[in-house]
Amino acid sequence: MRKSLDSFKNLVEAFNALPGIGQKSAMKLAYHIVTDSKYEGIKLAHAIEDAIRNIKKCKRCNSLSEDELCPICSDELRDKTKLCIVESPKDIFTIEKIGQYDGLYYVVEKDEEIDIEHLKEAIKDGVKEVIFAFSPSIATDTMMLYIESKLEGLGVKFSKIAQGVPTGISLENVDSLSLARAIEDRVFIK
Repeated sequence: MRKSLDSFKNLVEAFNALPGIGQKSAMKLAYHIVTDSKYEGIKLAHAIEDAIRNIKKCKRCNSLSEDELCPICSDELRDKTKLCIVESPKDIFTIEKIGQYDGLYYVVEKDEEIDIEHLKEAIKDGVKEVIFAFSPSIATDTMMLYIESKLEGLGVKFSKIAQGVPTGISLENVDSLSLARAIEDRVFIK
């Protein structure tokens, strides 16, 4: 007979490993699932399994997709002259939520090496403006300069979102109005 609650402890640890979930929240979620909402727990487990199995990177922009191309890249109504470079697919969801930007996106994860040839492929089909939508920092300024230098000579203008976004804050934590103004008042770099 088991004398400990290893399964419960493992569930708490699994929740606690998620970003933004502390020990108290992890305990609360685990307790809720095993006592009050077993059906919701099973549903959550299946949703996680389904997402892990089906979600991959879009071949064109590196965002999340269930198909070869994400819904934005395959949307014929998007403005293909604008390419907004972001640090994470989460940033795309944040920008799309405000409904002001109608161009395409490209994700360059901070911790990964930038595939310049892949980025050039994304630009070659009529992109005239590359918009950097990064949270301000020295690292992102360096990344912008690097990307600009590698894309020099392709005939594109470079801009960045206006400084309505506080330094050190990720885009998902910026209110919609500030983000909308930052995109609308973006600054051309060269």
